[in-house]
Amino acid sequence: MMELQYIEQKIKEMLTPCRFEHSLGVREAAVHLANIYAADCDKAALAGLVHDCAKDLDYQQMKALMTKYDMELDDVSSHEPALIHGPLGAHMARDMFDINDEEVLNAIRYHTTGRSGMGLLEQIVYLADYIEPNRDFPGVNELREMSERDLDKALLMAFDNTIIRVISRKRLLHPNTIFARNDFIMHLSQKE
Repeated sequence: MMELQYIEQKIKEMLTPCRFEHSLGVREAAVHLANIYAADCDKAALAGLVHDCAKDLDYQQMKALMTKYDMELDDVSSHEPALIHGPLGAHMARDMFDINDEEVLNAIRYHTTGRSGMGLLEQIVYLADYIEPNRDFPGVNELREMSERDLDKALLMAFDNTIIRVISRKRLLHPNTIFARNDFIMHLSQKE
């Protein structure tokens, strides 16, 4: 893997100033959550910083890179280009920054949709993307507070918010999000 300072500088060059600030916020939130839930802070910082590395590419750039990486899209992602940047970002992180840690790559890959069987780092980055300090939407403070107390409940709240938002916009809902939500409901029912 390349030096973190180099990666940060490259990310700054790749993203708009607003998206770069968001990425720094996700890194901060991910490290905070990693400290609370005993995850690897270095991996959390790296995944948080790099998670949106493909976000500011236009669709033609994405298509060219998908061809380069021999990526195949599922039906939902092919109709919802906003979902492409996670999986594409994981390929770019490996290729451009020599990141080969599967935990970090999966955290980047699934930070938008989640998935069934998410690992701790994936959970942390998914939630950090939601609650980073620059986010301001109804319910974000409650979500931040819950994230300090119960990771599973906070993730369930985040999945619920995502599903409601996607449905209200009449967009396609990725099945991974449903599977992830169901996982957390089952996990919470076993804890009670």
